[in-house]
Amino acid sequence: MPSFRLEPGERVEFGSFVDCNMAEAWVGDRLRIFPGKYGEDPVWGAADELVYADGANADEAFGARTFTRPRMPANAAPGTPGLHGAVWFETVYQHPEDRSGRTLSAIYHNENYPSTLPWNAATGEGYRADAWPPGLQGDSSVQAVPRIGVMRSTDGGESWADLGIILEDADERMIRLPQNRNNTFPGGVGDPSAVASGDHLYVFFGEYSYPGTYDLATHHEAVEADGQCISVARIALADLAAPAGRARRWDGQAFAAPGDGIGRPIRSLQIPSYDGGGAVSAGDRRFYWGPSVSWNEYLECWVMLMARVDAGFWVGGSVHISFNPHRDLGAHSQAWSVPELLLDRPGHTLWYPSLQPLATVEDVDARRTSLRLGQRARLFVKDGDDYGSEHVISFER
Repeated sequence: MPSFRLEPGERVEFGSFVDCNMAEAWVGDRLRIFPGKYGEDPVWGAADELVYADGANADEAFGARTFTRPRMPANAAPGTPGLHGAVWFETVYQHPEDRSGRTLSAIYHNENYPSTLPWNAATGEGYRADAWPPGLQGDSSVQAVPRIGVMRSTDGGESWADLGIILEDADERMIRLPQNRNNTFPGGVGDPSAVASGDHLYVFFGEYSYPGTYDLATHHEAVEADGQCISVARIALADLAAPAGRARRWDGQAFAAPGDGIGRPIRSLQIPSYDGGGAVSAGDRRFYWGPSVSWNEYLECWVMLMARVDAGFWVGGSVHISFNPHRDLGAHSQAWSVPELLLDRPGHTLWYPSLQPLATVEDVDARRTSLRLGQRARLFVKDGDDYGSEHVISFER
């Protein structure tokens, strides 16, 4: 596996709200970034903080203090078709067939509650409110269920159309009271990072549900843990124009499970019980989450960063790194190395680590983004409420 060195770098403090992977693309000669959150949220309040900014290089984009709100689709009323809950853009795929660079697909994290996506017995969609566990604000709040969807823009991200959900877990897989003690998610899939390999877009994501129908009487912690951690699905690039129902999860043998089916996580990224690993619902077990994946042109290798949960309320103060030396993810989507410690801040809570390009002539000329990087890159991470960078990573073959 490659070696790496984390070096102190100039402190960069970001000037807008970040609660996700940083999605970005080069639109013309400007690197455009898409931080923030948009949509209805009965626990945290409605949000209109999904914005964009750009610059001639990464330093200018991340140092921006002026942001623009794109035109977004409106939320639909509960029980009607359309966009429900809040969204965060986690990855932007730039369609190479559009030579202008203005056709983009955003892979988004979407969160809902029984109040925004209520149970529909006729369709089997939505969530029953019974025994629903408390959320990040304690007993006065409720947990959200994440899903993953796609939006599309043909004007460089100035406006977006929702194309629907591609990955989700059904209500029967939600882990309820009294079992659930993590104060974050009762299940679902979220926090994705997507990269193109061959004819497919590979979506790496956190899996938080029970791997089957949840029942308190038959729940087994080892079974739950075995089906959780960082997983992968894929969708054909040709299907991104109409993606709903087209994604397929890795089922342990192939990309054969449907987008709302039961897949299998990447085994090397699961934390064994003797190292404190275990079920997400327990609230006091360790697991990796929030993958950020990039192709490293210097190493000719995939690189994944991830955070680690060590306790309830999604608390954890470390960032870890894993490598996959095979360019073809179709044949080698599971070939990730056991994660190594990259950054440790005891007593802190670290979220959404990612590697970002530098402001060098090389990175600008190569149009590098968080999805495609070189020998050196900047490490960004959210620490509590602050998102920024104070380290540069260097790789060696």
